[in-house]
Amino acid sequence: VAGGCWYVLATQRVVTCLQQRCERSARCDISSSCSKVVCSTLYLSPANMLKISRCGGNSTLMTKSFCFDPEGIFRYGIYEPALPVISSNSLAVKILYPIFWGLLNLSSFGNELSPTSNPLEVVFSICIVLGGLLLFTLLIGNIQVFLHVVMANRKKLQLRRRDIEWWMRRRQLPSGLRQRVRHFETQTWDTMGGEEEMKWIEELPDGLRRDIKRYLCLDLIKKVPLFDSLDDLILDNICDRVKPLVYSKDEKIIREGDPVLRIVFVVSGRVKRSQGLSKGKIATSILEPGGFLGDELLSWCLRRPFIDRLPASSATFTCIEYTEAFGLNENDLRYITEHFRYRFANNQLKRTTRYYSSNWRSWAAVNIQFAWRCYMMKSKSDPSIPVILNGGNEDRLRKYAALFMSLKPRDHLE
Repeated sequence: VAGGCWYVLATQRVVTCLQQRCERSARCDISSSCSKVVCSTLYLSPANMLKISRCGGNSTLMTKSFCFDPEGIFRYGIYEPALPVISSNSLAVKILYPIFWGLLNLSSFGNELSPTSNPLEVVFSICIVLGGLLLFTLLIGNIQVFLHVVMANRKKLQLRRRDIEWWMRRRQLPSGLRQRVRHFETQTWDTMGGEEEMKWIEELPDGLRRDIKRYLCLDLIKKVPLFDSLDDLILDNICDRVKPLVYSKDEKIIREGDPVLRIVFVVSGRVKRSQGLSKGKIATSILEPGGFLGDELLSWCLRRPFIDRLPASSATFTCIEYTEAFGLNENDLRYITEHFRYRFANNQLKRTTRYYSSNWRSWAAVNIQFAWRCYMMKSKSDPSIPVILNGGNEDRLRKYAALFMSLKPRDHLE
C-alpha cells in the first residue's frame, strides 16, 4: 500500500513538471496527454533529441525526457527513484519496484527519505515513518505474546514431567515401564499441545458442541467404510460421541479375552492383530487407517435377546507405530444402535461389517489355508497306497486342522 501510494504521488509530480514546462512553451497544449511531444529550447543530450522538422527556430522536438532527468532543475525529493520506473515499459517493474520501495522504507523507518518542502510530500514521509514504527511495535508485541505462550507451555510441560518422574520413583516402576510412560507423554504432548480440547468442547452449549465435533470428526468418520453409507443424522450423533485416542508404539489396545469396552477406528498408524490358535500357533494381520477393531461390541449391541455381559475380545491388538484413533464406548454405541436400529439392521451394512471385520477376515484366511492344504495333500497322495490310520494322511489332516482352524466369529447376522 505504501509503495502504491508512493508511485501515484510520484506520477502526480511528473505531471506537475510537464504542466510547468508546457506553460513556458507557446506551442504546447496543456490539456494534451503526457505522451504527446512538446517543444523545448533547453539543451538536451543527443540521445534525447529528435528531428526539428516540427519545431520552429532553435527549438527541439522531444518527448517528456526533460521531466525525467534527476539532475534537472525540477526537484523530486523522495520520488526521484520513481523516474526510471514511470518511464519503463515493463509492467513487472511498475508493480515490483513500488513494493520493494515500501518494504525498504517501512522496515528502516524512512531513514533514507529526503523530502522537499512540498507539504504533501512531507506529510507522506511522516506517514511512512509512523507506519514503520507502528508495524515494528506490533511485531514486538506479537513476539512477546508468542514467547509468553511458548514459555508457559514449556513450563507446564516441565512441571508435568517432574511430577510424573517423582511419581514413578515413588512407586519404584521398572525402567521399561518408565520409558513407555515418557514416550507416551511426549507423543501426547506433541499431538495435543498439553491441552485437553475435548474438555473445553464439552463445556460448550449442545448445538455449538455438535457443530464443532461435526467439523472435527465428520471427514474422519466418513473414511471408515462401515459409516460411509449412513445418514447425516446418524453421523452427527456418532460425531457427538466419539472420543480421540492416542496410542504409542508397542502399546496394547486390548488383549485377547478381555471384555471389549469400545469400538476403535484407526485414523493414522498401523495396528497388529494377533489371535491365538491351537497348538500354540498365532494368526496375525495388519489394520491400516480406516480399519476398526472391537466389532464384537457392535454384534453385542444388535443381538437379540440382549445380553448384559460384555463380549470378549477374540484377538490382541498392538500398535506397530504411533497411532491416532477415535473410539465409541459401549454406552454410546448401544445408544446409537438402539435409536437407529432400522439403519443398522440393513443387510448391506451387515455384509459391510463382516467384510471389514478383522475377526471374519482372519477366520476366512485360516479356512482358505486349511482348504488349500487339504487339496494339496489329496493331489499328492497316491491312490494305490492304502491310508494308514495311525500316522498316515488322516493324522496329518487332523494336525493341520488343529493348527489352522479357528473359532468362527459370531455376529448379529446369525
